Amino acid sequence: MPVDRSDPLPLWAQLMTELRTRLAVGAFDQRFPTELELAESYQVSRHTVREAVRRLREDGLVSSHRGRGTVVTRTRFDQRLGALYSLFQAVEAQGAVQRSRVRRLDARTDPNAAQQLGLEPEAQLLYLERLRLADDIPLALDRAWLPMALAAPLLTADFRHTALYDQLAVRCGLHPDSGRESIRAVVPPPQERRSLWLTAGAAAFLVERLSYAAGQPVEWRSTVVRGDRYSFVIDWRPGTGARVALGARWTAPADG
Repeated sequence: MPVDRSDPLPLWAQLMTELRTRLAVGAFDQRFPTELELAESYQVSRHTVREAVRRLREDGLVSSHRGRGTVVTRTRFDQRLGALYSLFQAVEAQGAVQRSRVRRLDARTDPNAAQQLGLEPEAQLLYLERLRLADDIPLALDRAWLPMALAAPLLTADFRHTALYDQLAVRCGLHPDSGRESIRAVVPPPQERRSLWLTAGAAAFLVERLSYAAGQPVEWRSTVVRGDRYSFVIDWRPGTGARVALGARWTAPADG
């Protein structure tokens, strides 16, 4: 339906309100219209459409990606901190499909990672680099280093749809049971930004983790997570101390 040009409300605001209503009932779950389609349907200019969609994007209802158009933001999940957790299990437990694009899985040396693991600089390490996807939308760029002496069996593992800790348990008999994690805000370099579908200047979280199994360092991990899909939540009760949660949202593709 065309917008009401006699209404004092700006055309973009009328269109935004109409699109919000339709989003709420799932009208665009399969596919969000193009700018041209919206302009023709509501008999407004493409400039008006861009402003309405921009406001929806700012509110986190939709997201736009070069080459993919505008898609609907449909899912949010929370990940509690304070204990070792698996991103794979957290995503899948809340109804989304977590898959990984394995970029690297090899043996190498890395003095910094070796130092974190308490090893000599020239120690052989297993290196695993994955682009983590939630419902086929990039969520995190994950890099992990493990002592080769402990993790060599992982070189033949298929990490496209599994958790690293599950493979550690099955193939290496290792069960991480403690660790230390730090989280800070960063602006990813261009290559990482493109991998995560982030715009120029967009912030992300850098999560660094050192995991132990029976007191022995077994994993040093550095993960860049989309900042526009994560938020920190802290709740507490008298006498129980604080509990910290890390919440994440991702966009599922409108075209499947």
